[in-house]
Amino acid sequence: MTSGLSRFRLNSLRSRLMLLVALAITPLAVMTILSGIREREHAIKASEENLRRLTGMAAANEAQSIEGARQILVDLASVPDLMGDTAKCTSLLSDVLDRNEGFVNFGLIQLNGDVTCSAVPLLHPVNLGDRSHFRRAISERRFIAGDYVFGRVIKKHTINLTYPVIDRSGKVLAVVFAAMDLEGLDTFINDINLPPGSVLATADARGTIISRRPDPERFFGTRLSPAMQEALNTAGQRAVTVRGDDGIERLHTFARVGAPALTDYTVTIGIPTETILSAARHDQIMSLLGLAATTLLAMLAAWLVGDVLIVQRVRKLMGTAERIAAGDLEARSGIAYGHEEIGNLAQALDRMAAALQKKETARSLAERELRAADQRKDEFLAMLAHELRNPLAPISTGAHLLKLLHSDNAQITQTCSIIVRQVDHMTSLVDDLLDVSRVTRGLVSLATQVLDFKRVVDDAAEQIRPLIAARRHRVVIELPPAPAYVKGDHKRLVQVCANLLNNATKYTPEGGTIHLRVDADGNDYVLTVADDGIGMEPALVERVFDLFTQAERTPDRSQGGLGLGLALVKSLVELHGGEVKAYSAGLGKGSTFTVRLPRYTQDVVLAPAPVVGEEHHDGGVPLRILLVDDNVDAVHTLQLFLRSGGHRVEVAYSATDALELAKSFVPEVCLLDIGLPDFDGNELSRRLRMLPQAAGATLIAMTGYGRQQDRDTSMAAGFDHYLVKPVNTMQLADILAAAAEANIRR
Repeated sequence: MTSGLSRFRLNSLRSRLMLLVALAITPLAVMTILSGIREREHAIKASEENLRRLTGMAAANEAQSIEGARQILVDLASVPDLMGDTAKCTSLLSDVLDRNEGFVNFGLIQLNGDVTCSAVPLLHPVNLGDRSHFRRAISERRFIAGDYVFGRVIKKHTINLTYPVIDRSGKVLAVVFAAMDLEGLDTFINDINLPPGSVLATADARGTIISRRPDPERFFGTRLSPAMQEALNTAGQRAVTVRGDDGIERLHTFARVGAPALTDYTVTIGIPTETILSAARHDQIMSLLGLAATTLLAMLAAWLVGDVLIVQRVRKLMGTAERIAAGDLEARSGIAYGHEEIGNLAQALDRMAAALQKKETARSLAERELRAADQRKDEFLAMLAHELRNPLAPISTGAHLLKLLHSDNAQITQTCSIIVRQVDHMTSLVDDLLDVSRVTRGLVSLATQVLDFKRVVDDAAEQIRPLIAARRHRVVIELPPAPAYVKGDHKRLVQVCANLLNNATKYTPEGGTIHLRVDADGNDYVLTVADDGIGMEPALVERVFDLFTQAERTPDRSQGGLGLGLALVKSLVELHGGEVKAYSAGLGKGSTFTVRLPRYTQDVVLAPAPVVGEEHHDGGVPLRILLVDDNVDAVHTLQLFLRSGGHRVEVAYSATDALELAKSFVPEVCLLDIGLPDFDGNELSRRLRMLPQAAGATLIAMTGYGRQQDRDTSMAAGFDHYLVKPVNTMQLADILAAAAEANIRR
């Protein structure tokens, strides 16, 4: 079913073709509907006219009856015997009653209301002084058609018609009355033919029903419904629709019975609206059925023709396009080219597929070449780092050794410190180069934990302190009093802060000021590093975070670099879900860098803080150390450094010699280079673990390769520690101290 419905969506060609057909038929549909509406209005108008005519006819018939009764009363009022002897009066009225059908009584009412003469014998005295028609006949001195009355003497539904008896001087002597049977009143309108369900009713001035068709006996003396009463009072000559007590909605018109001087009665006829509209509705339904049949046939034709001429061919094009999108660039439509639109589209699609096939072949070749070049670049960077670190290792170790051996010579100590700083600077350049390579390829993973950002800033400032002191910069650090919790990698965030401080130091003249501040801003913490240095042009601000981007060098800036630090900052900050921005008012007006990191607002459990100034063990317990490296300078300087700490050190320049030496030397610690001439240090580690004499030794990898994959490979080979050259002697001393403590426990 869902598949069937999807075909009718307006995003398909066939459904759009059907929509066009529907739009073409729409004027016909509108005309049909409007014609039906006009027919309905015409039927209502015609019914109103006919209903008004019937109502007027019914009112005229009843008025004629009332007028006949009035004439009888006028004649009676002029008969002398009416006011004479009661017996003669009774005889007169009885004779009049016998000769006039539709009346149930005639009588004479004295001014006090007593009935003194009646065509129907009175069983007890009757006084009609409380009747409004009696009082009105006296006061208005004219014929009065009274309201509905249920006769006290005759016990029938009647209306009393009264006329005053006036002498020659104009004085009212009495009132003569006639009681008209309501069933007789109704007989005068029986000749009016009404549709089934219609209602004809006559009401007196109070809204009491005195005539009704059908079922008159049931409604005599009852009141009109409130809706009908309201319509009677407000409709006038208009036709109105009223819902009757039986729930049927009827169209009613109203007419007064006679002139106002004759009666206060009103006749209404109501015809069911369903009867009025049935013929028009039947014609309208037939028109709509014809329209629906025409529309259905047109839609069916559009569906079938659209399927044959358009849809099937378009599906071929869609199938071809999907195959091309899936990578099958040899796919072709198979549609014969012609001079019509779909044929031209098929030809264009086939041409596109051929062009894409050609470009894909060239792209695949270029991609393979690019991947090969990228692989060669990675290998080159790894080899470059290895080759740079190898000569740095003996330089760094030699400087530390000289510093230890000549600690009392200030000049040697100062020179050694300079050498160590420069080696650290070169090592930092190599690390930045490798970090950028890893970050840009998405190979860096973060060891996230909840951190106090203030501690990160302190560690970064401590790391850059020697460079700041050398250039005599004034550093102002403003930190919030409360902890500033963020979630991130401590080492990488320190690297971010240190790189920003290092950048500010490089491009701020000696004696300048660097301002570092951490502020809370909504859901973030903002680190701001501002300097009063050389500043940047707007063009440089826009690309300052791009790789290898640097400000123009001047002879007074000896602190160089490769333009990698800020690129690393941007990548690492974005890995932490933050953002970094740069601003400068122009050349000579300083620069400002801001780092925005999300605040951590959950319950905080901080990782143990590193103890500042913690003493590094110098290996007070002598160890048997096997040192394996094919770099003679590096191995000799490190051997001298280790022996200065009281350790017994044996040296091997190849993996084979190291295995033989380990059998007799039984080392407690093995410092192994990875790049050895016969087989690498990873294989040597595995073989040492299999020797009983070295199985429990602490194995330390010592290499110029710093990639994560190199580190993972070495740790899988059995190494306990992995140190990148040049080896940090303090870190090495800590590892040796831990190994010595482990040996003591064993």
